[in-house]
Amino acid sequence: MALGMLGRKLGMMQWFDAQGNALAATVIEAEPNVVVQIKTEESDGYRGLQMGFIRLKEARVNRSIQGRFEKIKVEPRRHLREFRMDDVSTYQVGQEITVGIFQEGERICVSGISKGKGFAGVMKRHDFRGGDASHGSDSHRRPGSIGNIRATGKVFRGHPMAGHMGAERVTVKGLMVLKADLARNLVVLKGAVPGPRGCLVELRKDA
Repeated sequence: MALGMLGRKLGMMQWFDAQGNALAATVIEAEPNVVVQIKTEESDGYRGLQMGFIRLKEARVNRSIQGRFEKIKVEPRRHLREFRMDDVSTYQVGQEITVGIFQEGERICVSGISKGKGFAGVMKRHDFRGGDASHGSDSHRRPGSIGNIRATGKVFRGHPMAGHMGAERVTVKGLMVLKADLARNLVVLKGAVPGPRGCLVELRKDA
């Protein structure tokens, strides 16, 4: 449980280290997040910070959202996320959190919604071996038997079958920070980050 912030995935690039090795890197744009609410054990039963990301236009703010942000004197934000922390005593509502919290060489974890793959069969979705590829076989990419010999005579919940693939929350741990550009609000990470370009991601220091 540690401090984190929200960002937007811009895409991937090549990054050359000091030895001239080409590394696959992901660029995250993270404009300053604002602390919208502070969670405490006395009021909420746990400690944490609720962060706001991306300013909302006035035309897109309804009265309930406007009233909440006017009360704390903070501009409305589009995305809100909570980050549980061990100590929140040094933070206050309205405080901005920037990419300066990350240091080069530090390892962090990133969460996002993976790319949707649509409907997929068992071989693509669950890496099934498939049936015989010889002539005469009528079971090349089918799942095979899904029943059981027991008296229950049913298919148990959670059985791997064909269905919607991707579009689920994925967390990647241990991604190294190659650069934290405070002037341009950019974080460059070694490796891949879940999700397509432009997707919302969560960066946390508890990797």
